[in-house]
Amino acid sequence: MDGDDDIGAMSFETALGELEQIVRTLEQGSAPLDQSIELYQRGDRLKRHCEARLKAAQERIEKIALGPDGQPTGTEPFDAD
Repeated sequence: MDGDDDIGAMSFETALGELEQIVRTLEQGSAPLDQSIELYQRGDRLKRHCEARLKAAQERIEKIALGPDGQPTGTEPFDAD
């Protein structure tokens, strides 16, 4: 699997799993230098993809808005602040 095209189509879980494998390989120090550089670059792309997927998910989270009587009146966009 090479390139950004396949990463863009990955689910969060798949990308995270591959990123974890890359981290383990790099931590072991068993890969040749050229391969380590390629793994690091792919890991960086996977990390950015995971961050983007998490941000998109966070933006979709909605909270229930309650009226003065305590009853739900609808939903509001998630606000982390």
